[in-house]
Amino acid sequence: MRKITAGLFISLDGVVEAPDQWHFPYFNDEMGAAVGAMLGTADTVLFGRKTYDSFAGAWPEREAAGGEDAGFAKTLGDARKIVASSTKLDFTWRNSEQLEGDLVEAVTALKSGPGGDIALSGSISVVRQLLAVGLLDELHLLVHPLAVRKGMRLFDEGESAIPLTLVSSEAFRTGVLHLVYAPVEQTGDGTYDDAKTHLPQAGQ
Repeated sequence: MRKITAGLFISLDGVVEAPDQWHFPYFNDEMGAAVGAMLGTADTVLFGRKTYDSFAGAWPEREAAGGEDAGFAKTLGDARKIVASSTKLDFTWRNSEQLEGDLVEAVTALKSGPGGDIALSGSISVVRQLLAVGLLDELHLLVHPLAVRKGMRLFDEGESAIPLTLVSSEAFRTGVLHLVYAPVEQTGDGTYDDAKTHLPQAGQ
């Protein structure tokens, strides 16, 4: 079974929209290593259309320019790139294709098929859908120490909660927290009567 990992830049108040407008002051070697580990080890990258358009508009040129980021750009170019979109797309970036059929059904088949890890970067609508149905194996959140105060949040309103368990955490020198979550079946039952036993008692 292939592993599906999503990575997101997120602010302290949950904003994930347009991170290019606020996250670069926090990008250091620690964050570069985390991003490289998420995307660089996958042989397939799954995108929503908007995120794909952003990547395709930048990374092929960076690879061709041969600068410091050309190696990472080549890794992305060589990976199989699958784009979820209801609109018929034409591709110029190599190894790109459109996801056929229903997203959940197609990703379920992709996950159980041959190949290495599958990564997502951005693509909020895709992350939400895969997380809701339990197809996402790991959710990597790079939590920035600022409140953006406008823009799309990661979690929208819904009928059911999505319980997660913390797999690992790391604090970068910039104050960014790298938190890794995985799905969990349930959080268990609990009431205030259970919680109050953990409060400090008088005289302690």
